[in-house]
Amino acid sequence: MTSDATRTGPVAADTEKAGPERLARLLDDARFVLWDFDGPVCRLFAGHSAERVAADLVDWLEGRGLRGLLTETERESADPHAVLRAVDRRHPRSDLVEELEERLTQEELRATASAMPTAYADPLIRTWAAVGVRLAVATNNSPRVVRTYLTGRSLLACFTPHIYGRTQELRLLKPDPHTLVRALSAMGAAPSASLFIGDSPSDCQAARRARVPFLGYARDDRKAKLLRDEGADTVVDSFEPLVRLLRGRGR
Repeated sequence: MTSDATRTGPVAADTEKAGPERLARLLDDARFVLWDFDGPVCRLFAGHSAERVAADLVDWLEGRGLRGLLTETERESADPHAVLRAVDRRHPRSDLVEELEERLTQEELRATASAMPTAYADPLIRTWAAVGVRLAVATNNSPRVVRTYLTGRSLLACFTPHIYGRTQELRLLKPDPHTLVRALSAMGAAPSASLFIGDSPSDCQAARRARVPFLGYARDDRKAKLLRDEGADTVVDSFEPLVRLLRGRGR
């Protein structure tokens, strides 16, 4: 897989199609920027396979005699959140779900050690913070994980205290807009004066339900198609144009 900074092709063409004018309008209107975490800020599982984490959660359930709790499709899922949500649907707010969620959180925390920063995300975050735009994280990951990663990148101060992530109420994970609404409310932000950056169809759905303008980030063609199929009309494969636009305003 090629890096975000060097890839060319259809996704790059989408960035050009969006054009500096469309990106500039998004930036002009955004006084508050909400970020999804895994994808736009970093690749959390770059060196710690999410598929392996999902399989470990399934193995843990089977070790407790709970194989029948999941369908065959759920047992084969590469998404640990899908496994967690499947159990929660059958035993909402149970001790079992609480223990499974904590196991996932510990795996996410381990993953922060090998997480790969998304190209240009760090300078974009710092530049926005420097010009007075208020930032928040709205994610399905544990907020403990987000704080750990941001601390390691010296970025925590750019977001604190506005980090909103997974709670025991798993039904409120995106595409539910709960984390976005929490962030907007805490910051006193109007949806129309805000922007949400995400990389998945569920992010796009959550933004639409919260009435927040959406900027899609796609590191490959498959993700770009998924976002566009969901209705995202502005998708970029690199944050470099945004950094350039923001820095150009200070000259």
